[in-house]
Amino acid sequence: MALVFKNLAFRYGRKTDVFSGLDLRVDGRSTVLLGPNGAGKSTLMGLAASHLLPGQGSVSWRQMSPVGRKKQAAYRKAVAWIPQQITPVPGLTVREQVAYGGWLKGMARTAAWEASGRSVDRVGLAKLADRKSHQVSGGQLRRMGIATALTHHSELILMDEPTAGLDPQQRAVFRSLVEELSDSVQIIVSTHQTEDLADLYQRVVVLDRGTVRFEGTTDQFHALADGLSTPRGQAEAAYSHLVGREA
Repeated sequence: MALVFKNLAFRYGRKTDVFSGLDLRVDGRSTVLLGPNGAGKSTLMGLAASHLLPGQGSVSWRQMSPVGRKKQAAYRKAVAWIPQQITPVPGLTVREQVAYGGWLKGMARTAAWEASGRSVDRVGLAKLADRKSHQVSGGQLRRMGIATALTHHSELILMDEPTAGLDPQQRAVFRSLVEELSDSVQIIVSTHQTEDLADLYQRVVVLDRGTVRFEGTTDQFHALADGLSTPRGQAEAAYSHLVGREA
């Protein structure tokens, strides 16, 4: 199943184009979107999630477009977006907020509540299910966002800078979760960090200044830095080779 951007153009107000004629097909089980700050990663994720609308071109998931109210509702149920900052809903527990997210996606209240229990457990938050959502850590909030996506049976989960600000232990928990989830749902993670790339992701997309500099398998990406011994060293060297070049 593929997320497809075709002839995509987007700008904020009257500013310079972020994208102009972008074509990209993302179809790996687990894909990392790499790029420096300001490369357009968050904008591309927002467009993929249908929270932003292109000025030109199209975005589709399994040939499903988010254009039109009914189509957008179906698209957003299939494609979940987890931004860097998850906002707790005042007064709701972790499980209640997860269930509420499923209900917002069109699930019946009872079905959302039942599914939320399974989802909270799957992301390792069962012991915190009854804690108020504003009382959990940043890493736990991001796992709560993933639980919400699992509750309404998302097929594709988009995560924007999910490890930013996390301590090493929280990063390890997230790494294990992504590894487990990629067996059942497709995942796209945007980041400017190359750590864990070899262990977690099948495919790599490198974005710089609104341009796709690379799209391919992790092995192909590492091959750009042939001669460096460690996967992390290869990833850093390949990334440096691609980013900052003139188009």
